[in-house]
Amino acid sequence: MQRKVLLTGASRGIGRSIAKRLLDDGHRLSLGLREPEALRGTELDVDGVTHHAYDAMDPATAAAWVDDTVRQWGEIDTLIHCAGILHRTPLLFEDGEEHDLDELWAINVKGPWWLTRAAWPFLVASGQGRIQVLVSMSGKRVKGRMAGYPVSKFALMGLCQSMRNEGWGHGIRVTAICPSWVNTAMARSVTDVEPAAMTQPDDLASLASTLLSLPEASVPFEVAMNCALET
Repeated sequence: MQRKVLLTGASRGIGRSIAKRLLDDGHRLSLGLREPEALRGTELDVDGVTHHAYDAMDPATAAAWVDDTVRQWGEIDTLIHCAGILHRTPLLFEDGEEHDLDELWAINVKGPWWLTRAAWPFLVASGQGRIQVLVSMSGKRVKGRMAGYPVSKFALMGLCQSMRNEGWGHGIRVTAICPSWVNTAMARSVTDVEPAAMTQPDDLASLASTLLSLPEASVPFEVAMNCALET
């Protein structure tokens, strides 16, 4: 079936790969971006794709994006959260670094929360809503000295569980996708793992596509993946 997909983070990396794959699969895409003009003239500037202003730190843009999409399509049945940031804020952060904690919480947790809230009535109305959230293995364990980022991702995992519980009886199925290192600019800036040894964005795009093809009784809540052994 063709799905009507709201997708964040499509300007680069994983989100862009997912958008391209879902477009190839015949789904319709409503993309929320800080700079919608960034995709003009690209492979994502075609029929079946709309671009909308969206800032995860501004809840009003989430509501406006949803409203604009519903006016155009009449419905939304899928929501995919790919936007997020990384700060290497440690437990014993310096004075001034508390701003980084606020930004991590606002974008990684409250952004998906506000957008889900705005789209919720339409996911319920569809009777077969799907939500995918790019969480990270950092939402399941903490490695090294980073604290702010994994704490935000643990909170995002809790949000996914709340979405699942609230939406189950309405046919909404939620999947928390938890990769470790993915070959993106963000990952390459903080690890010396070779890019070729990382999970590739196109592989996550294939996963996202497959999840949308599954019946509601077979949608996994959590998909965890590693590109290196963790014990």
